[in-house]
Amino acid sequence: MNALKQEFERVCPDAGTREDLLRRFDQIHRDVDCPHNPSHVLSFVIEMFRFQYEHPGSHGVFVEAGCYKGGSSAKFSLATKMLGRELYLCDSFEGLPNNQEEHERSIFGYSIKDWFRAGKFAGSLEEVKRSLSEYGAPDVCTFVPGWFEESLPSFNERIAGAYLDVDLASSTRTCLKYLYPLVEPGGFLISQDGDFPLVIEVFEDEKLWRDEIGVAPPQVMGLHKAKMLKIIKPKE
Repeated sequence: MNALKQEFERVCPDAGTREDLLRRFDQIHRDVDCPHNPSHVLSFVIEMFRFQYEHPGSHGVFVEAGCYKGGSSAKFSLATKMLGRELYLCDSFEGLPNNQEEHERSIFGYSIKDWFRAGKFAGSLEEVKRSLSEYGAPDVCTFVPGWFEESLPSFNERIAGAYLDVDLASSTRTCLKYLYPLVEPGGFLISQDGDFPLVIEVFEDEKLWRDEIGVAPPQVMGLHKAKMLKIIKPKE
């Protein structure tokens, strides 16, 4: 976490801005059910500020796929407002969909066998809106409700950065298929599901990248090593 804070200082040199954000992030983490590690959200926020610094003329939006109770959404919304952009929140608001995925163990060795049942990690739209209203910046947020395979094909905003917290390999595949083509050159996509072997298989699927997404497989930082995976989209 200290290394992340040092990187945050580099991309956001204003100490007051950093301290205010981190203080409010801490409060959200205390008051809202947040299963994520605070470092996961901070790593995405750092990329948000990095992109803003390197691409000041961009009007791309930020996207979160998988909101749960809205804790991470509230954190991302505060950073989004500071950067003068928009945040799109994509979720079924009904938890995980029905699936037949057989997850056994993470790359770190712990059991994940019972994590993926339908309905798990459910946060209602009302819960997420309440978290945003009490702790975040709802005025910069737009909701994209529905199962990803139904809601994302019509999504057409240019994306500066996308954060995937979707757990399932099938959901990861859908998000990559419909969101990655919209990521601006130099933009980024982060998945916090890099410790799941079935998700790793999706990121390594050359056929998906070449035939369905229409690009050469990009470099995926952290693959097979870390929970957090990151792609910086090559510049055209």
